[in-house]
Formats: sequence, structure tokens, C-alpha cells
Amino acid sequence: MRIAMIGAGYVGLVSGACFAEFGVDVCIVDTDAGKIEALHAGRIPIYEPGLDRLVEENARDGRLTFTTDLKQAVRGADAVFLAVGTPTRRGDGHADLTYVFAAAEQVARAAEGPLVVVTKSTVPVGTGRKVKEIVRAARPDLEIEVASNPEFLREGNAIGDFMRPDRVVIGTESERALAVLRRLYRPLYLIETPVVATSIETAELIKYAANAFLAVKITFINQMADLCEKAGADVHDVARGMGLDGRIGRKFLHAGPGYGGSCFPKDTLALARTAQELGAPATIVEQTIAANEARKAQMAERVIAACGGSVEGKTIAVLGLTFKPETDDMRDAPSLVIVPALIAAGATVRAYDPQAGHARQVLPDTLHFAGSAMEAVKAADALVLITEWNEFRALAPKKLKSAMRGRVICDLRNVWDPAAMREAGFHYSSIGRP
Repeated sequence: MRIAMIGAGYVGLVSGACFAEFGVDVCIVDTDAGKIEALHAGRIPIYEPGLDRLVEENARDGRLTFTTDLKQAVRGADAVFLAVGTPTRRGDGHADLTYVFAAAEQVARAAEGPLVVVTKSTVPVGTGRKVKEIVRAARPDLEIEVASNPEFLREGNAIGDFMRPDRVVIGTESERALAVLRRLYRPLYLIETPVVATSIETAELIKYAANAFLAVKITFINQMADLCEKAGADVHDVARGMGLDGRIGRKFLHAGPGYGGSCFPKDTLALARTAQELGAPATIVEQTIAANEARKAQMAERVIAACGGSVEGKTIAVLGLTFKPETDDMRDAPSLVIVPALIAAGATVRAYDPQAGHARQVLPDTLHFAGSAMEAVKAADALVLITEWNEFRALAPKKLKSAMRGRVICDLRNVWDPAAMREAGFHYSSIGRP
């Protein structure tokens, strides 16, 4: 089989490389000539563990190619996936579908025969119907079927999620489109991956509902952590006691500074706006959005309070800037709120992140970037851990104590053992633990 992937971003590149690993001929097309040139040279524009090897091997074997020529990419394809951006639209919070609709029309005009156009981008319910109208208006002479095939990729574990998914969702009313997508995902049948075949609208809503529910779950345990602090309980034990209930599950019950990333903030807002527009408000999602934004600001206040009510003239070491480990993604990361707030309060902030490339572009120029964790903490008055990269877990309390000037540690991910930190002489605070 042969497919084209429109968009060489996170979803398009990961999905395209994984389909190629399945033995499919994949052509990834993007309008960014610099990005395509970099991919030809073997340079990956994003950080995702294992992706560089997957792209290199499949490109070398000829199953994965890159181009800026849409017509070349579409020629001979059984299916074309739309994996373009759907950023939050300024002013109203809806998803901006400009790129999706433009790509759909361009693909239809470039088609030379029957085709299946598949929306891979995360889009609001009703988008697929509009895509169908667009492609049929552009090419009434061709049989172009439309389907929705949302992605469920976690940054930092995207390849594993694609290769061993919980489920594959296919939304379409076309038997031909369903058959094409089933053939593409045939390798997953060997591990008995459930395929959920639905209408287009249902598939679109599954994606938004799943992300919104996970965001609600994160926000719930964060609020329980606040309650634990007041009541003298331990949120780790609360989360464990909840998670052992099979109806709830353990995942996403980790208290912290709030969610971020490319999906949850954007998708919860888009779902809330769509629900309002359709007259079925998702108030729990609306409250989740508000609580999560407030939490990020509260984390900066927590650090200042731990430092005695002022950070004026103090040096604060920050470990971890990306929104989660194993990615270089800074979109809506808690650090984007916490770090500027500390600087505005008069602190000198020195930070380290293993993947700080994008962080340098979006954080204040006055932030000092260190080359290692120990360089960041040297002579610091306080240490704040924002992102739980594995290398930070192994930092010994004695080693930190000898490097730091002060004795304040704010662990916003509950990485370290409170007893060990206090035994080392630190004024240690974490989230939801007495």
C-alpha cells in the first residue's frame, strides 16, 4: 500500500514513520522546505525517543520519503492523511481549522483517481462533514471518501503508543474507506488491537472526550493534593487507593503543577467551546480549564512562600522546563508561568533541562541556562523541580546540600523522598504530602 501524510509535524512524522515500519510506502509532504531539507539530511525537527532511528532506517530502505510537492505525494496513494496543525483560534478558543480545510481542498485538486482522505489531526465534531463537502466541491468527478482516524500518541512514548495502541478508532460511512484503513492497520490485528468503527462525528468526539477526561482526572488529583495538605493526608496513598479500583485506574493520578503540552490545553478549550455552541455545555471541562490555569500561578506563589515570602535577590535553581519528560515540547508548560513569575518577583533563575532547545526561544532572556543539573543548583538559595526527568531522581540529598547555598527545595513532582531530604537538613516541600 501507499499513503501520503500531509504535515511533517509531531503527528505526521511519527505516524508516517510507524506506518513505514509496518511495510507501507509513505510520502510525507510539508510546505516548510527547511523542514523537508532537514529530514532528507537525517535531522529530526522534534525530540521523541527512538524516532531518529525509525526515520533513518525506513528512509534508507525506501519506504519513507519526504517532499514539498503535494501532487507527487498524492500520486498513486491509497489514502491521504491530514496531519496539519489545529491551534487554538485567537479570540474565541475554538480550534483553527484553516490548515485542515486548505489541505483537504489541495489534496482533492491534486488527486488523479479514487482516494480516501483521512483526518488525523485533532478536530472538533462536525469537521469531517465539512471536509467531505470541500473535497466533493473541488473534485465532483472523483470518488473521494472521507474518514476520521484520530491519534492517541503520548509525547515521549509515541512510537510505543502507535505500535501497541489501546485501540484504533475509524470513523466513516464508506465501506471502501473502512477497508483501506483496516488494511493499513492489519499488523495490529496480530496483537488483537480493538478497532472501533464509528461514524465520523463519533470518532471526532472520542478523541476530544478522551483528552478532556484525562485532563479532568489530573485536575481532580491536584485538588485532592491541596486537600491532603490541609488535612494531613498523603496524596500518593490516596491516588493508590483510588487507582486500585478497576473502574478508576492508576494512570493520570499524579499530583503536580498542572497539565500542559500540545493536546490537553488546546483540546479541552475547543471541546468546551463546541459544547457551548451546540447548547450542551461541558461545565466540568470548563472548570478544569480554569483550575489548571490557576494552579500554575499558585505554584510560583508556593515557591515564594517556601523562600520566606520573598525571592528578591535570591538565586533559584529550576530543574526541568518542558511540559513533561522525554520531549522538547514547551507548549503550555507550567514553567512558562512559574519561571517568569519568579523572575518578576526579583529572583535570579538558573535552569537546566536535558532538551532545552525550545525553552531558550520562549522563556525570558534573563533566564540563565545551565549545562547540567549540578551547575544549575550550584550556590542556589532554593531548588525547584518542575519536570521529572529521570536523571533528576538520582540526585543525592548530600550532593545537593554540598552544592547549594540555601536549604529550600520545592519538589513540584514528588520525585524525592521527604524523609531523606529533611534528614539532609533541607526545608523540603512537595505536593499533597504532609
